Amino acid sequence: MATDAVAQLADSLAKTQVTEGELSYKGQGRKFDNAQSVEEMVKEIQEFKGLQALRLEGNTYGVEAAQAIAKALETKSEFKYCYWSDMFTGRLRSEIPPALNSLGAALMTAGARLTVLDLSDNAFGPDGVKGIEKLLKSTACHTLQELRLNNCGMGIGGGKILAAALTECYKQSSSQGTPLGLKVFIAGRNRLENDGATALAQAFQLMGSLEEVHVPQNGINHPGVTALATAMQHNPQLRVLNLNDNTFTKKGAIAMAQALKHLRSVQVINFGDCLVRSEGAIAIAEAITEGLPILKELNLSFGEITGEAALLVAQSVEGKATLEKLDLNGNCLGEEGCDAVREVMDGLNMGDLLGSLSDDEGEPEEDDDEDEDDEEEEDDDVEEEDSSVNQVSSPLSVPRPPDASSFLCFPSPDKLLKLGTKRALLFEQQVDVADAGKTAEAFLKISSVYNEEDKDVKSAVLDSIGKDAILRKAFANPSFQGYNFISSLLVMLGLLKSEDKVKPVRVVPGHLQTLEYVVRHEHVQALESCSSARNILKSTLEQVRSEN
Repeated sequence: MATDAVAQLADSLAKTQVTEGELSYKGQGRKFDNAQSVEEMVKEIQEFKGLQALRLEGNTYGVEAAQAIAKALETKSEFKYCYWSDMFTGRLRSEIPPALNSLGAALMTAGARLTVLDLSDNAFGPDGVKGIEKLLKSTACHTLQELRLNNCGMGIGGGKILAAALTECYKQSSSQGTPLGLKVFIAGRNRLENDGATALAQAFQLMGSLEEVHVPQNGINHPGVTALATAMQHNPQLRVLNLNDNTFTKKGAIAMAQALKHLRSVQVINFGDCLVRSEGAIAIAEAITEGLPILKELNLSFGEITGEAALLVAQSVEGKATLEKLDLNGNCLGEEGCDAVREVMDGLNMGDLLGSLSDDEGEPEEDDDEDEDDEEEEDDDVEEEDSSVNQVSSPLSVPRPPDASSFLCFPSPDKLLKLGTKRALLFEQQVDVADAGKTAEAFLKISSVYNEEDKDVKSAVLDSIGKDAILRKAFANPSFQGYNFISSLLVMLGLLKSEDKVKPVRVVPGHLQTLEYVVRHEHVQALESCSSARNILKSTLEQVRSEN
């Protein structure tokens, strides 16, 4: 499942080895706000002769601190390795770009030639990518071999900026006779979606040097998967391909299978949680049968694959002497299908290489119309949910009662209005208002549909969160922690970085408009009992508005 992808990614991120020339402050959990706080670090950097690697991860650095460190790096011409993941915990997103800009400028001034740039787990969004854009385009990155941007919240915009920067770097380095030869690209959990993935695919195709590609959990559907598949064909040294927890469906899986036919060096394929479906699995099995002579791991778990298709996958690994694991768990094999797959693997003397099948979903009750599903996947989740409701309803059917839980899973203005005048009570019953995090999450779900131009929807949103609704109830609870509520809001909006790996929501105007309404209007008094938290939220909103 997705957890397997995270584990695999963690292993990959831990592979880096530097034996000399390294200065490390890794994992000290320290907070550096200004130049004075890093005086000792700056001195050590300045005095370190032949500095090649600097580990800053696991601490948090303000703009002034980063600028002071950058100044010390300006003379380090032998510098190669930037291990700068998880270094902005608790910082506002607006602080991160100037900090990155100063560090990047220092490396350019030093004439450094980077090998590794690791900025994972910094949740800096598209603006953060802008903060490293100049560095990526510079000669400092002409020698870059590993780019690690896992869990940075880049989004589609950030993905496009990154793709353009890598393309420019390749063109400039090629004109100087030393084309960029990026080998490892890691960008899981970044909400790249189809457009971001497609933009990056163009850069990957141009470079043609990739050996490892990790882009799990990015909301990529078959158009983006197909673009990546085309790009992979032009990277003949590719060894590891991890697209776990994206949505291939038949179209994407068949496109990826065609790409695999052009590759001979692939050792690890992770298409788990990718909904490859039976036809896609059959195409992948064919590609494995025809090639991939040194395949070590194949993950096709949780893909809605039926027993017959799974048998073909199992048969396809015959003769793969290097195989270490085949994962078909969580599919739709049924008891007989599971036994048949085990029998095939035992017959190949590979029974111990087959992963557990304990989460098998059982045989499907009826065949799915995959072509129809392929068309539906191009719609967003809300539209898919609404369409499925429409398909099973008819003029003669009994109307479904108002359901707050359905709204909170797939918010839409229509659903909110259908909850009627008792919507506030329904939300109160559904949401544990004693829990600051759950209250903040519910607040953002409800406010996401806010529309200043639609009076009915606007009124419904405000009725649901203010007056006698969830905010009022929450702050009236003696055990409720208002400051934690505000912090949770800022983290979920991506305005504040958390030590917990919280994935920010996709911010829409309704979020900020509703928040501004709550903190400014006197008759919405839910925050009065926590004035300090209210002021923090108000000042943050003012800062965000001024930046935009």
